[in-house]
Amino acid sequence: MKIDKNQIIELLKSQGDHDKASQADSELPGQVDTDKDAGLLSKFGIDPMDLVKKLGGGGGLGGLLGS
Repeated sequence: MKIDKNQIIELLKSQGDHDKASQADSELPGQVDTDKDAGLLSKFGIDPMDLVKKLGGGGGLGGLLGS
């Protein structure tokens, strides 16, 4: 599944991890492939399967941020 880098950055920021968000912004491609980029995601403490569950449901960040 491909996910926009900005969604991942917002997820990290919402978790209060601005350092990782900044690092992810400079290292992740514009469209993150959860299969191909699994190693990069794990570097930032993100489980690709959890990410797909959270963002893949069509709810976008609304489901992640509780709004």
